[in-house]
Amino acid sequence: MILIADGGSTKTDWRLLKEGREYKQVQTTGFNPYLVSSAEIEEILWKELQPYIDNNGVGRIYYYGAGCSTATKNQVVESAFEKVFPSATINIEHDLLGAARALCGNHEGIVAILGTGSNSCFYNGKTITDHIFSLGYFFGDEGSGAHMGKKLISDFLHNELPADLSEKLVQQYPMSKESILDAVYNKPAPSRFLASFSTFININRDHPYMQQLIAENFRQFFKYQVCCYQKYTEVPVNFVGSVAYHYKDILSAIGAEFGTSTGKVIQAPIDGLVEYHMQEVE
Repeated sequence: MILIADGGSTKTDWRLLKEGREYKQVQTTGFNPYLVSSAEIEEILWKELQPYIDNNGVGRIYYYGAGCSTATKNQVVESAFEKVFPSATINIEHDLLGAARALCGNHEGIVAILGTGSNSCFYNGKTITDHIFSLGYFFGDEGSGAHMGKKLISDFLHNELPADLSEKLVQQYPMSKESILDAVYNKPAPSRFLASFSTFININRDHPYMQQLIAENFRQFFKYQVCCYQKYTEVPVNFVGSVAYHYKDILSAIGAEFGTSTGKVIQAPIDGLVEYHMQEVE
């Protein structure tokens, strides 16, 4: 049996392949090796995954996870898997490669993740050959939910948000300027807090202010995370993530301004990863 996982910091989607078909789906708590230890990951696997999957029957594992970008961090995850799945061959990869395989399969293209944060790479059909280093929500993350949320909240704090939107925002999110600053500068997961306003932005997306905010967000994304690749006008730009999925019409239109063509746009990579690895058992 083959076990495939798309792992985020919040949740992980698992798919078990058996005899050439998808046999089981499981969702567990997510984990990021930058935030948790190998022992904590092992505990999640035993409590939330192993009761639903015969760990001794799994022969191969393909785990694509947030934070799995260095050999050191990959080892943190692999050590936990080795204790829970002693008979399996374990492959730990970055979630960006998972997105590339899910979107492009064996074809070349530019791959972008647009969710809470943002990331991009050039994929040659086998490996990632070029990658723009992600600067995070403070200096980068153009195109992401956090980036849009940061602009919205900044304008709100500067009293530059249109009055009707400002009133709606306060009604939906009862908060003071002090509580906002505390959430961003003192509490954990500030990018997640900023990205939480994506729902408000989407609900009010027809407002002229929101149309401008969303469009400018994507223009900055293409400028800094797509146009830097040499063949950006020659290969499709493919997207995965909630922001890309919900704004795919605007995203495609802004991409056309930069001379790009939009490829696949999906909300989550797990189904594409199942299709990619299904080739091994055909």
